[in-house]
Amino acid sequence: MSEQRIVLAARPNGKPTGETFRYESFELTELKEGQVALESLYISVDPYMRGRMNDARSYSQPFEIDEPIHGGVVARVIESKSEGLKSGDVVVGMLDWATKVVVDAKTVRKIDEQIAPISTALGVLGMTGMTAYFGLLDIGNPQPGETVVVSAAAGAVGSIVGQIAKIKGARVVGIAGSDEKLQHLKADLGFDEVINYKTEDIREALDRTCPDGIDVYFENVGGEIGDAVLDRLNPFARVPVCGAISGYNAQQDIGPRVQSKLIIARARMQGFLVGDYGKRFKEAAEQLGQWVSEGKLQYEETIFEGFDRVPDAFLGLFDGSNTGKLLVKVK
Repeated sequence: MSEQRIVLAARPNGKPTGETFRYESFELTELKEGQVALESLYISVDPYMRGRMNDARSYSQPFEIDEPIHGGVVARVIESKSEGLKSGDVVVGMLDWATKVVVDAKTVRKIDEQIAPISTALGVLGMTGMTAYFGLLDIGNPQPGETVVVSAAAGAVGSIVGQIAKIKGARVVGIAGSDEKLQHLKADLGFDEVINYKTEDIREALDRTCPDGIDVYFENVGGEIGDAVLDRLNPFARVPVCGAISGYNAQQDIGPRVQSKLIIARARMQGFLVGDYGKRFKEAAEQLGQWVSEGKLQYEETIFEGFDRVPDAFLGLFDGSNTGKLLVKVK
């Protein structure tokens, strides 16, 4: 029986469209020793994938034309020639966007299904949660009473960042794009103040919500929001740069010169990749899991149903339609 996979049909010029992707039928290869056959259960769609659709130098190799797109996937083992995994085990790994795949067993990690729903391995207990954990705590280093501003605050990473900052005793201001998201941030996640960047003047809103300036800015968006925040940094502020989704589809790189702003505030602005912290993943997973079990860390998921919805889910990232982690449930 043929399986389905999604390949990169064309490199997008600006925002991706449905024509960026193509579905293909293929046959699974026969298992070799040390391999497993997997059936996809949940597929993660993430903003960083947009950069990999360009044929340009970056921190990861670009996706190749006519080759499968791949990312975080939770899957079930349906056949195994590996001593470490058996049929029925649930695993997570960087896998092709496909209904089924055959991979080396060492490229995936078994999930303990008793700890939390398996989808969390792609969200709060996976790379998303770890991105928030390391970026905020290692670079942002929020102190009790400091003001932390988070852009894309209702998104997968931002929502976790804000909650960890609250755990650490900071005052947290979240920026998002709808009143429903703002209500969620305040009522459910405990943010102190919120800003709707679509309906409010961002500079006036920052003056209102951050009267004593900004000590930590967790950057997920860039663009005019980031520009406005940089003008309000306190001395020795810290700016972890996780993403800049506002410019991912831009055909021209524009923006202010930041050097003088950083000098004036004596601020530290640092980009990071969660993979830089590979040796500490166990630490983060244990702490995030503890906070979830204690009820200190809430998580939201926006789930599309069906393998045919993967491109729709990906495109939804750039419309700000999701709250929390954006996933596709395949099975």
